[in-house]
Amino acid sequence: MDIGFILVIFLIAFAGSYISGMLGVGGSIIKYPMLLYIPPMFGLAAFSAHEVAGISAVQVFFATIAGVWVYRKGGYLNKKLIVYMGISILIGSFVGGYGSKLLPEEAINIVYGALALIAAGMMFIPKKGLDDKAFDEVEFNKPLAASLALIVGIAAGIVGAAGAFLLVPIMLVVLKIPTRMTIASSLAITFISSIGAAAGKITTGQVDYFPALIMVVASLIASPLGAMMGKRVNTKILQIILAILILATAIKIWLDILF
Repeated sequence: MDIGFILVIFLIAFAGSYISGMLGVGGSIIKYPMLLYIPPMFGLAAFSAHEVAGISAVQVFFATIAGVWVYRKGGYLNKKLIVYMGISILIGSFVGGYGSKLLPEEAINIVYGALALIAAGMMFIPKKGLDDKAFDEVEFNKPLAASLALIVGIAAGIVGAAGAFLLVPIMLVVLKIPTRMTIASSLAITFISSIGAAAGKITTGQVDYFPALIMVVASLIASPLGAMMGKRVNTKILQIILAILILATAIKIWLDILF
């Protein structure tokens, strides 16, 4: 492995992990297509969809730990929401991560594209008055939260994405959780989800450990920086950035699948 390979992988991980910390997602929503398409542009060997999913699953585990550490103070973390959605998504992500070995690469890309398209649509739904709630007054439908997290976990485990890019719109639009609480709690839930997804990928031999190690190092640096920025940026701007990012990724994936 030459220095060019290490640098490209590091920069991909840094960009994705910065966004992870700032927007409360695992970062796979950007790293998945970047790992698929950018290395070949520099004359480097291309990763398969299975390899990208395995590397992403391990990297997300470390990126979310680093992001949650920044949000641990200030009442941003909703512990009940984390427990209900975290346990459900852990079960689902392990099932999806383990079962993904049985799926062809095209099926993995289709699942990823479908999730991104759904998430993008939800992000453009109006969210008036969402951030007027005090954090200690936030309530949510617990059975609904657990059920949706289970479904997201199964689907996201297949692509090694931990599911935060779909959890965030669900928490904002369906469960009506304030934006900054959504971002912080989503990182914690995604960390729990990544345990199941990473375990499923590792036990089925789907992880290329050298690029995964490079991405972990970048994640531990970039994710806290992104989280600190996320605490300062206006919530409307955060929502717009996430919506545009998810939509652009969904379009790119579906163009490649269809054409």
